Amino acid sequence: MRTTTSLVATATAVAAALLTLTACGGSGDGDGGGSPLVGIGSGADGGTGAATDGGPDEGTLDNPTKNGGVNGNAPKDGTAFQKLPKAGTMAAAARFVNGHTPCDPVSRTPADGKPSEGPDTGFGPAFSITETGYCGRRGITTIVLIKDPKAFQTAFKAQVDAKKGSGNPDSGIVVGQDFAMGSESSDAMSALLQPQAGLLMLNCHPDFNPPSGYRKEPALVKGCVLTDYYKD
Repeated sequence: MRTTTSLVATATAVAAALLTLTACGGSGDGDGGGSPLVGIGSGADGGTGAATDGGPDEGTLDNPTKNGGVNGNAPKDGTAFQKLPKAGTMAAAARFVNGHTPCDPVSRTPADGKPSEGPDTGFGPAFSITETGYCGRRGITTIVLIKDPKAFQTAFKAQVDAKKGSGNPDSGIVVGQDFAMGSESSDAMSALLQPQAGLLMLNCHPDFNPPSGYRKEPALVKGCVLTDYYKD
């Protein structure tokens, strides 16, 4: 949302754009200076901490499904997309990511204070992004909150289609129901695709053909799939 999955292209472009995407949703919060914390036990963002709620749709670190937060309200017989984790707030999304790969604390701006080419160059209003956060230790991880997941997937596919088959066919963007993440660290990307994490990668590359045994579930947009296969 090397940006191993530069949101902008599938692979390196996908994370780069997610990395790049940093300003897209986050710019709306535009603080201009500094890197205010917005989650993971920081007490910021409405006093959200590791054991408190940050909003009506947010879970907690100990009980992520509380209030319909991360992983909340996921129907057992639902589609692959409906079973994906749901955050509700940046604090909840960041705590979820931090449970599987270092992402503490999350900030409105990257550590270096520079929004890396600006997500606006790769993600416009069509992506339906409402907020962007940055975290990570071995490389910047970008998290975005999504208002309309179908609009996001439609815009992402259009972006991939514009590449006319170029880019890494085995990469994409890691997604939940209402948030997505990309990272400069391929390890971070892979960690979020493990069964215990429950996220899947949105892959819209026309040449994507994973080895047998990996998931390839229908996404919300024709021509895209949700998969647990990723190769940097």
